[in-house]
Amino acid sequence: MTFISGLLIAGGLLVVFIFVSGLRIDQEYQRGVIFRLGRFHKVKGPGLYWIIPLIDTKQQVDIRTNTVDIESQETVTKDSVTIKVNAVMYYKIVNPEKAIISVKDFRNASYQASLTALRNIIGQHLLDEVLKDRDIINNSIKNIVDQITESWGLKIELVEMKDVELPINMQRAMAKEAEAVREKRARIIKAEAELEASLKLSQAAEEIAKNPSSLELRRMQMITEVGAEQNTTTIILMPSEFVNMAKAIGDKLNVK
Repeated sequence: MTFISGLLIAGGLLVVFIFVSGLRIDQEYQRGVIFRLGRFHKVKGPGLYWIIPLIDTKQQVDIRTNTVDIESQETVTKDSVTIKVNAVMYYKIVNPEKAIISVKDFRNASYQASLTALRNIIGQHLLDEVLKDRDIINNSIKNIVDQITESWGLKIELVEMKDVELPINMQRAMAKEAEAVREKRARIIKAEAELEASLKLSQAAEEIAKNPSSLELRRMQMITEVGAEQNTTTIILMPSEFVNMAKAIGDKLNVK
């Protein structure tokens, strides 16, 4: 009777051990891919669940957004300029089953796919487009990589170029170009200002011609301005009537 009791106790302990050893816990951001005798069974989690010990195996995946840094790579643009570009890719596992079964290492595979797409897209754009239209290029890379990784159960959320490193001679050429553009803009502004000033002076001359007394007022204002400078300059102003009279005499002499 004691022997049978011992067997029952041992059997009970074995059942408890098997039950406890089959318990698994996954966090809210984790999923367990269960294989039964080597074949895919189901995806479980999050929370507490049970698998059959020695028969079921589990591979855990993280379904949060992950990042992959694309190291600086030398790439040739469409206009044959060699540049170095690095980027970062954000991806998320949306199908844990495919992420484990369809590809050996989904992280490295997505990295290689994004690297190839980055080089191809850069090679299709001019240097100016790479520097100015980053959003368009980022979106093009994202779409290409997303199509490749869709069969692996991944969703590419974003691909962002971080830095574009130019050769030293190209940096100098672009600096000279920018300086020339600024100088051109300054000259245009100065020319427009001179044109506007000449138009104003022309209008002022017409107004003075219509009303000669305004010329006398301008002369008085000029004397006041010169006197305010506290200098020793002496100015002798000739009344406008003398000027007009001299002009009339000159006209008569020319007529004769």
